[in-house]
Amino acid sequence: MKDNPGECSVTDDRKTAADFPREVLTLFDQYVHGSLSRRGFLDGSARVLGSVAAASAVLGALTPDFVGAQVVAPDDKRIATTRVDIASPEGSGTIKAYVARPKGASRRSRKPVVLVIHENRGLNPHIEDIARRLATAGFIAVAPDALTALGGYPGTEDAARALFGKLDQARIFTDFLAAARWAEALPDGNGKLGATGFCYGGGIVGRLATRMPSLRAGAPFYGSPPPIEGIPAIKAELVVHLAANDERVNAQWPAAEAALKAAKTRAQILVYPGVEHGFNNDTTPRFDKAAADLAWARTLALFRKRLG
Repeated sequence: MKDNPGECSVTDDRKTAADFPREVLTLFDQYVHGSLSRRGFLDGSARVLGSVAAASAVLGALTPDFVGAQVVAPDDKRIATTRVDIASPEGSGTIKAYVARPKGASRRSRKPVVLVIHENRGLNPHIEDIARRLATAGFIAVAPDALTALGGYPGTEDAARALFGKLDQARIFTDFLAAARWAEALPDGNGKLGATGFCYGGGIVGRLATRMPSLRAGAPFYGSPPPIEGIPAIKAELVVHLAANDERVNAQWPAAEAALKAAKTRAQILVYPGVEHGFNNDTTPRFDKAAADLAWARTLALFRKRLG
């Protein structure tokens, strides 16, 4: 475990995005976002790499290493963690969440609260680690699991992606709204709520900002922009983190950026050069430490400014 919650525990001998052909990274992006099957990834990669065996090895290398990349252990003495059931009567009925608190959070010593929204795999160990990192930085982190109604995160990324395709997204967004309102009202919170999310979760942050005027800050990572028609309603300050090598997501942002400027929304759209979609996720080779450290520092600065 690293002493600095902004650091990554990935060792220098792990592969990075530069170790993989661009065509393979593009295929992997399509695979993890559901537009390409596992077989499609393997066949396409085999054409680039020369064999199915090489493609299988690459897929293994790109698979998350949750244990090796963990930054803050679940039993870290600086924090306390719990699992809760949050009522969502207008959505799925209940959404489960992982909550990480700094030691000492209480009604007398209230802390700012951050909602943490996962990628399209549900509440996996990496997102739980992100919540704990926020707790070591002085925030109460609430990380809901969109897969609650389907049994929760199933333990593997492939199984989680398969379950994700079965979700009613309108209902799930209502669950996230319920979780955000629950988090905002925590008795040991200070009543000021921020949100961060990654890929799918980055898109949810933007949607929450259009529907929740009390949201004070949002830090989405490489997610879809807020719906254009909802942008004038945004009151939160936004710091948006995008990867330069992410054409699929970045193509969605120019119109939203123009709408944010027209609405005079406090928003920074930051593009990190030379990095991949998922650059903040230190469990995979797409991780870029320099960009991730900078984006994380900017995220904490936003939350300290708007939620403190």
